[in-house]
Amino acid sequence: MGIVFSYFSNFMLIIGSLFLLIGAIGLIRMPDVFTRMHAASVMETAGASLIIIGLIINTGFTIVSLKLIVILLAIFYISSVATHALARACIHDDLKPIAINKESDQ
Repeated sequence: MGIVFSYFSNFMLIIGSLFLLIGAIGLIRMPDVFTRMHAASVMETAGASLIIIGLIINTGFTIVSLKLIVILLAIFYISSVATHALARACIHDDLKPIAINKESDQ
């Protein structure tokens, strides 16, 4: 059964790393601050969560896994609050999202 957990842990680590890589590419390619904020938030929450879950599976039920669970809960909470605060600051500074004009594409 240990080899199954090892493979699943490695799978979660690889998928989490791919989420972070794809999110970083998306972060570079997005046109405005709001879409970049969304890409960074999803990248951080999904990628880091999958990596931490892979680490929890890898360590088993120890004090280290409890610490990783606390870190995972902190990431869920802090990431959403920080993204919301950043969006509010952008709105306060009168930054507008880039509107895509569908009529100009024709």
